[in-house]
Amino acid sequence: MNNWNSITVKITRAAEETISAILIEVGAAGVEINDSADYLMHEDQFGEVLPYVEQSDLVEVTAYYPENLPIVELKADIEHKISGLSEFFDLTDLSVLTNNLSETNWADAWKKYFEPARVTHDLTIVPSWTEDYHATDGEKLIRLDPGMAFGTGTHPTTKMSLYALEQVLRGGEMVLDVGTGSGVLSVASVLLGAAEVHAYDIDEVAVRVALENIQLNADYEKIYVSANNLLENVTQEADVIVANILADILVLMTEDAYRLVKPEGYLIMSGIIAEKADMVIASAENAGFFLETRMTQGEWNCVIFKKTENREGVIGG
Repeated sequence: MNNWNSITVKITRAAEETISAILIEVGAAGVEINDSADYLMHEDQFGEVLPYVEQSDLVEVTAYYPENLPIVELKADIEHKISGLSEFFDLTDLSVLTNNLSETNWADAWKKYFEPARVTHDLTIVPSWTEDYHATDGEKLIRLDPGMAFGTGTHPTTKMSLYALEQVLRGGEMVLDVGTGSGVLSVASVLLGAAEVHAYDIDEVAVRVALENIQLNADYEKIYVSANNLLENVTQEADVIVANILADILVLMTEDAYRLVKPEGYLIMSGIIAEKADMVIASAENAGFFLETRMTQGEWNCVIFKKTENREGVIGG
């Protein structure tokens, strides 16, 4: 088992960069900064709501060291170096703490919280390491090993995307999955009858994870995954395009989506915080789509647009 030691320095925010430099200088493999100011306004630049965090003038800078480095001596060396900063920074509330961390525990401890979850009428997400779960009649299983960097498929934005796919897929469709992430929407599309899926993600790591997840499921050969920036340079027309990203990104792809969606086809967009839903809807409508369905769960929105000249049954038609 590989173990790591951590040293956490709590100090005034003004000293953050200097402390980080000291921790790296004495051999840190990396540093992590926990700053309550990062949660001010409770919204990040892409519109995602962040949790409430009580504000403090202090920050925590945590450094990680291999277990073969002498942690007691390291701590003493760091404290000595910091003591020389007293004329530049307020050290009144300074604290330096050590901790031992198991690398194996980091990788696996989270898995006990990820259990099979029925997320729609037909679809159940099952972790890949679960061997004793058996589908009931009509239940479709999505095998998923998301890794620590990707979601488990049960976030409201993903669940609403799955609901939307259940609504529009009837069998035999060509689907484009934009920003595929863990690949869960691609797998679901095939389970719901899609004939072929092309999945894209700008992140090479996501492409690799998606491929690994897809191969855990039946009919994985119907899904093609590649790196791409949204729908740029894509020429494959589709019956359905689904994108679960963030609002500010979604508006960049609506014109390309209209170009690629076949007549009477659908565009599903999720990952939309409530305050930015009107912006996304306006972007899609300006491209030529008509809003058919709007779903909400808490602060999140998912919208289904149709490319059609027949507005009967379409919102605003």
